[in-house]
Amino acid sequence: TTRQQARDIVWLDLLKELRGAIIKANEARLEITTKTLQGGESIIYLKGWESVETARGMHFDLLILDEVALMKRFWLIWDEVLRPTLLDKKGEGIFSSTPKGYDHFYDLCQRELTDKSFRTFHFTSYDNPHITIEEIEAAKQSMTPERFGQEFLAEFHKAEGLVFKEFRRDLHTYDILPTGDWEKVAGIDFGYRNPAAVLHVYTNGEIFYVDDEWYKRERTDAQLAEYVAGCNFDAVYPDPESSGGIEELRRRNVNTREVAKGKGSVEAGIQVMRELIINNRLKINTRCVNFIYELESYSYDEDKIDTNEKEKPVDASNHAIDAFRYLATTHSPARAIKNKQDIIAMQTRQRLTKSDR
Repeated sequence: TTRQQARDIVWLDLLKELRGAIIKANEARLEITTKTLQGGESIIYLKGWESVETARGMHFDLLILDEVALMKRFWLIWDEVLRPTLLDKKGEGIFSSTPKGYDHFYDLCQRELTDKSFRTFHFTSYDNPHITIEEIEAAKQSMTPERFGQEFLAEFHKAEGLVFKEFRRDLHTYDILPTGDWEKVAGIDFGYRNPAAVLHVYTNGEIFYVDDEWYKRERTDAQLAEYVAGCNFDAVYPDPESSGGIEELRRRNVNTREVAKGKGSVEAGIQVMRELIINNRLKINTRCVNFIYELESYSYDEDKIDTNEKEKPVDASNHAIDAFRYLATTHSPARAIKNKQDIIAMQTRQRLTKSDR
């Protein structure tokens, strides 16, 4: 929920419900100070997810998060920003949302199976006293069963229009990298306001294990290159449109491979990735939460103006996907050579072999 939505949806209702208890209300800051039953004061803050970082260092008795399924980088923000705000006061959290596929909100609902501090409650539109059964039944007639189940019954379904609809967590994720003669390579998507993504991939050319991810906002090309240089990749496959980022990688002697990018490259890359998924040749470590989230949310535009136009995915939730796409469409099964010294050594051995003949 954005700050504007918080204002539009909740602000006036809060003022109405709390009248008589309000000490002061600041509409510009969306803050309400109220009297408590114990004679003290309590402050209610309304914030949007886009400004959630401003909660760092604050202390709350209760957090209420609405439409959790729409919150990007949820687990990262929860662990680093929000959960610490509840520690001092032993506060609690309430998470609510309409499901949007098998994403982080689904994972959150499963927490009660392994963590006794979590409880899940399920309600449908039939439980809402403000919506008539006639309205619900009318909507049912005009919607697909999957969409009706999601929007009115709060059921988890794969989102409609998914690009990688064949991806399944139970089939395509793992916890421990199997032993093998792996080549360690990386796909790289540069970014600053949008996240930059580096995927750690182990491969023998036939199967790809995405074993870790580096998924950060507000990191310069130099910072990303410094990180990559310390990972000892055999080769990396970066976004070819970032000449500055590629130059930073090469300055640090990173074996940087050329990636083809042009008309039709996105569609071609998607097809390569889908074939890997369908043939069970793409495996992702469960700690790669951002890559998994993107695979489960990357969708085609359902509101195209020209319905005869070739389907194109919405340019969002695709930073790790792009990183893997660069690698998957370019990588050779042969083990990459790390640097120029390796190339020179190989050429020297070849000349020696010829002279021996």
